[in-house]
Amino acid sequence: MSNYTAPLRDMQFILKDVAGLDEVCALPGNEECSVELVESILEEAAKFASGVLDPINRGGDTVGSVCKDGVVTTAPGFKDAYKLFCETGWSAMPFAPEIGGQGLPAVVTMAVNEMWKSANMAFALCPMLTSGAIEAIAHHASDELKQKYLPKMVEGTWTGTMNLTEPNAGSDLAAISTKAARAADGTFRITGTKIFITWGENDVAENIVHLVLARLPDAPPGLKGISLFLVPKFLVNDDGSLGARNDLICSSIEHKLGIHGSPTAVMSYGDNDGAIGYLIGEENKGVSYMFTMMNHARVNVGLEGVGIAERAYQHALWYAKERIQGAIVGDKSGEKKPILHHPDVRRLLMECKARTEAMRTVAYYAAAQIDKAHAGDAAAQSRIDLLTPVVKGWSTEQGVELSSTALQVFGGVGFVEETGAAQYYRDSRITTIYEGTTAIQANDLVGRKLAREKVPGASMKAMLAEMNATVAELVATDDRLKAIAENLKNGIAALSTASDWILATYDSNPQAVHAGSVPFLKLTGIVTGGWLMAKSALVAVQRLNAGSDDRFYEAKLATANYFAAHQLPFAAACAQEVMQGAASTFGLDEALF
Repeated sequence: MSNYTAPLRDMQFILKDVAGLDEVCALPGNEECSVELVESILEEAAKFASGVLDPINRGGDTVGSVCKDGVVTTAPGFKDAYKLFCETGWSAMPFAPEIGGQGLPAVVTMAVNEMWKSANMAFALCPMLTSGAIEAIAHHASDELKQKYLPKMVEGTWTGTMNLTEPNAGSDLAAISTKAARAADGTFRITGTKIFITWGENDVAENIVHLVLARLPDAPPGLKGISLFLVPKFLVNDDGSLGARNDLICSSIEHKLGIHGSPTAVMSYGDNDGAIGYLIGEENKGVSYMFTMMNHARVNVGLEGVGIAERAYQHALWYAKERIQGAIVGDKSGEKKPILHHPDVRRLLMECKARTEAMRTVAYYAAAQIDKAHAGDAAAQSRIDLLTPVVKGWSTEQGVELSSTALQVFGGVGFVEETGAAQYYRDSRITTIYEGTTAIQANDLVGRKLAREKVPGASMKAMLAEMNATVAELVATDDRLKAIAENLKNGIAALSTASDWILATYDSNPQAVHAGSVPFLKLTGIVTGGWLMAKSALVAVQRLNAGSDDRFYEAKLATANYFAAHQLPFAAACAQEVMQGAASTFGLDEALF
């Protein structure tokens, strides 16, 4: 088994040379942040990830969380690791100082969170959900609720969850039936069942703060009649101490394909008198409030695709360097060599390395747009709106593909649980599903983010213009970049053509557009990844031309070339699928399925 090592050099390069860390640190409110401070933070996070979280990851998978009589016991080591996580300040890192946080930029948090997800994705889900709940409360709750709940949540003593899904509703929030009844004291009584609640019950926190979507008796039907409620496991007294147990219980936890260390709960509210809940914001606006949490979670789930791909790649690389098997084609030395020397094993590893670097670059770039948007940059807000479904959907789909690719390096033993390779494949599979399936992300991209944007297509066209400017810069800089430039130019043309087709077709035939929405999301991810990898290659060549002997830049140029040669050609095929695939998608009569 290999040990996780954070790819600090690549992280630092992307942060500084692609995402624009200097610009982010110069934004209002970030004055105390510096490149040197960020490097120090990343180094400490790397130690925690490899020294604390990685060693308990295997037990999280093999033992998992256990539920008995509504009480959940987490996997061995998780409780102690979570306590240390909070004591060392990691739980407070991303939040504003006025609520007890450290106020670090989103792009820094993104890099640190990647390490948690690589080292132990099941563990990382707990602070991720808590973080999203904090964002929703901070943006929409009353001052009283903020003062009572946020400090403990920020310090990690209390965890948070998001309660949307119900047994008969799935992703259709309009169909939820959990009820909220007004009480005489101004609180509400919540009754109903929620499923798939990540870390919905656990033994690492003193209290769990559930954010629950429910309907009031006189609410209008559909999405417009859903309100958001804060429902704590233990009621909180006015002095901040914990009071009585609320009327809610974990009925069971799911037996899942992967992420066994993360307790995924079935939550039952109001088996007796009704669980006491507190309205967040205004009545019937719960879905819009919950999307504060959802959008936060979607970017972070996209990062899971990056993290799991990196971990699977490291494990496969370790095996490829250790395993000696078979004659190397074309090698007449007779020397026994590791399988790393086999051409196809080299291809498998380059797939993992280059595509993971591309995903990482897109995720960090997107996080920098979040920081700029928070500072009032309207263009950055448009860019992160456009890229959020791409980060979530494209990255998670790649995470599944690449964890499978990494498993292939092991051959038959990869299919055997003892090697540990299978866990990454199993853990990655949920990422394309929760927080909105890939199709939901793709529908959002072609609908709200492209065809129904205030000025349809404006955000995409702005990004395409920047991409074309990069092509010109590549051509003018160095001959080593011309192949990348040519492949990128072709990818941009495919994305532009497909975007124009969607804009021209959406109003008259939205079903045709949505039939190709997932290929369009893949197309956008490939070209965006290729663009940012090209920018990385540009920096690398400039450094090499300036006399640098740092071989990291040679490696970056090589992975950018690989991505351009092996991934960008898929852009044309994706565009064809978008524009010409609808007829065959609907071509089979339903009786013939």
